[in-house]
Amino acid sequence: MTIKLQLIAQKTSLFLILISAFSIQESMAQNIKLPREKLQLILDKNVDNKEIFGNAIFIKKSQETWLGSAGNLKGKSQYFIASTTKLYITAIVFQLCSEGRIRLDDPISMYLPENIMRGLHKYKGQDYSGEITIKHLLAQTSGLPDYFQGKKPTGKSILAELGEGKDQSWTFEEAIALSKTMKPHFKPGAKKKAHYSDTNFQLLGKILETLLQNKINHILDERICKPLELNRTFMYLNPADKSIPNIYYGKESREMPLAMSSFKADGGIVSTAEESAKFLQSFFDGTLFPTEYLNEAQSEWNNIFFPIQYGVGMMKFKLPRIFSPFKAMPVLYGHSGLSGAFTFYCKEKNVFICGTVNQIKNPSNSYKLMLKLLAEIQ
Repeated sequence: MTIKLQLIAQKTSLFLILISAFSIQESMAQNIKLPREKLQLILDKNVDNKEIFGNAIFIKKSQETWLGSAGNLKGKSQYFIASTTKLYITAIVFQLCSEGRIRLDDPISMYLPENIMRGLHKYKGQDYSGEITIKHLLAQTSGLPDYFQGKKPTGKSILAELGEGKDQSWTFEEAIALSKTMKPHFKPGAKKKAHYSDTNFQLLGKILETLLQNKINHILDERICKPLELNRTFMYLNPADKSIPNIYYGKESREMPLAMSSFKADGGIVSTAEESAKFLQSFFDGTLFPTEYLNEAQSEWNNIFFPIQYGVGMMKFKLPRIFSPFKAMPVLYGHSGLSGAFTFYCKEKNVFICGTVNQIKNPSNSYKLMLKLLAEIQ
């Protein structure tokens, strides 16, 4: 997964995390592992029926696990993971790198047709389209605008229209055409610059389909779901499928099956909290690809919105030391989604924490909940 609306929401709501961080310092020192009653109490209190109407959370520490839920979601509920999908696409790219079928430094023009490349990245009068690499897309350093959160010629973004209840669909070609109407933010690979753009992963999805001569949903099944036995994880493609819970935008329950079926590689997966954690552990333990690629994923970090940084295909969340002067706050690696979904690994505590708050409007809700839950785990 910014426009001003999203950026303001990120900065304002994430600031609340900084305030709440002080209140959880003392409990972080408790010598406990997975205190189930306390964790459940946190979930129960988190449901306020104003912004949060349900949570589903899975936590794994070593061999101990806990599955919790509250409100209108169950622990085993399937839900839309949105941009957390990007971590799955990253895993597939790393697999292909390890197989010698693709390189991170490959220009994307090797895999995309001329009509897609033409005019893709024009910045300050110069065309940089041919300089974009696979790594630029993964790391959000291509400079490409975001077709989803950037303003359309009408003055509104797709995100804003979805917030108003205007569900809509789009094809890959339409997403790229829309991106071309927007101004890039910098030339590809500009030092210390990153811009979160769903356009990057739309392109990656098309590259994977071209390279493997298969549809992205089948690629996901063959390379992730079947090997890991993720039987309840899939790419949402059928707008007639009403089995997935609606996502909330503030107090309003939003039906957006057309949009959900259009995201695909940039945010189209449905999963559960437990299966998300199974994938995440496989991402970090070498099951899906050689662990050397984790070094690549963490080889550079660039700010996208405070306090989140983006590496090569993954996020890092860490509050600055100034907000936690007496005890360091945990560093989380993984990804979150606009739907309120998250999947993160805390190395310090050896904890995998995955789930959703199923809310679009306030992006900080998932992070606040994660910090509260992690505070209870020694």
